Amino acid sequence: MKFSLVFSLFLFFLPFFQTPCLIAQGGQPPVFQDNTQKPSGILGQRIDALISTINANTDDAVRTFINHQTADEFRNMGPMEDHIQAIRGTYQQTGGLDFYSMRTYTPDRDMHVVIVKDRLFGGWQSFSFVLSGPDQRINRLNFGPARPPADVPAEKPLSETELITVVKEKVDLLCKKDIFSGAVLIAKGDKVLYERACGEANKAFHIANNPDTRFNLGSMNKMFTSTAVVQLAEKGKLKYDDPISLYVDETWLPRSITSRVTVQNLLTHMSGLGSYFNETYDRTSRDLFRQVDDYKSLVQGDTLAFEPGSRFGYSNTGMLLLGVVIEKASGENYFDYIRKHIYEPAGMTRSDCYELDRINDNLAEGYLRAPDGAWKNNLYMHVLKGGPAGGGYSTVRDLHRYARAMQTGKLVSAASLENMWTNHAGVGYGFGFNVMETPGGKVTGHGGGFPGLNSNLEIYTSNGYIVAVMSNYDMGAEAIKSWIQRLILQRLEVK
Repeated sequence: MKFSLVFSLFLFFLPFFQTPCLIAQGGQPPVFQDNTQKPSGILGQRIDALISTINANTDDAVRTFINHQTADEFRNMGPMEDHIQAIRGTYQQTGGLDFYSMRTYTPDRDMHVVIVKDRLFGGWQSFSFVLSGPDQRINRLNFGPARPPADVPAEKPLSETELITVVKEKVDLLCKKDIFSGAVLIAKGDKVLYERACGEANKAFHIANNPDTRFNLGSMNKMFTSTAVVQLAEKGKLKYDDPISLYVDETWLPRSITSRVTVQNLLTHMSGLGSYFNETYDRTSRDLFRQVDDYKSLVQGDTLAFEPGSRFGYSNTGMLLLGVVIEKASGENYFDYIRKHIYEPAGMTRSDCYELDRINDNLAEGYLRAPDGAWKNNLYMHVLKGGPAGGGYSTVRDLHRYARAMQTGKLVSAASLENMWTNHAGVGYGFGFNVMETPGGKVTGHGGGFPGLNSNLEIYTSNGYIVAVMSNYDMGAEAIKSWIQRLILQRLEVK
């Protein structure tokens, strides 16, 4: 999707996908020290202003902070409405923040790093920023998870029964306070250990969410697209090192580009292509985009940001073009192929890319807060129908079925699965899956987000746990997913 400032600040949350992976894949964690003494002078004042603004959780507090504490570059990233939504969203996800320390690294970093503890989950987070200009205002602000301070005792690992009890109590509280709307499922292999749904799929008619409610996947469709490509490679209908010029004709992109990009470059986000959610998309009726070919006008004229294969660059266009590859290699319509070869064998009876101007049973609308504090839906912001790069729908139960189908060989072979869940990109990304190596084993899956929706699937490959969290609130799944991940990894790392 074309991210507004809400998601350039909340993804902020890109570190959720990159930072832990980089630490795990790159060898030893960085050396750091924490100083619990808050700085004096202008740096301390800026830190106080940032934390107090988040904790105040009002539009006026955010306006004052943006106008008086941040640099022009940061302020001009987007309209004030987006700043308000992003900063107030931080409060929604954390319940408020408390200063703990200033963190320094060896070797030094060029940003100030502030370690805070969130009140909702008790997790460690970090703000990183620089002070710029003659008035030393906040710029280049990022937010993400942090390693616990070295002087803080490790949390006691929970037994499986204790873990489920703690999750139940926390999710019940989040539901009661209307912080979370969606569904959560935790399984071990085929056995579901915990399942809960709350909130409303439709606020206008007060229709409740349930475990079979279909929530928007965001970018999670990339897993299904990548699985389809791997299936076709197993059947000999394509090769990973094929240039995409074999499948993508010049009505999409010139051969000077497609001859340099391979299928594997698209799978690993190393193509150099960007995102088709651009200004042309913003100015165009959503009604025009229902089939893969309909997106052609958004891709034409795209260029390469870097030499294919040289580095990682997350690309919606790349995943869309894999849809073109699938259609050419299989001879089937993309959506028909996914239904027949992925959803049906996996038993995913409530998953698809639904057209939102049709009647769809038990499908959740996405919600976010308007600047005046009222709820608004995202129907006029999102795609009319999802596709290879994202925007489809599923349920927590279907995501569990998909994970098990992948693990048990129903969709791809064991050798192919190992290849998909290998860190090809060097930043914790395989073939359409995030990949994180931890002392408790490998964790893989994918997340998806857009204003008014957020979903995530995590598969603990060495230990059998599967966690699906889906929400029809802005970034509603991410904090819960990260907290459950922390509890599970604490349990696994001591074994």
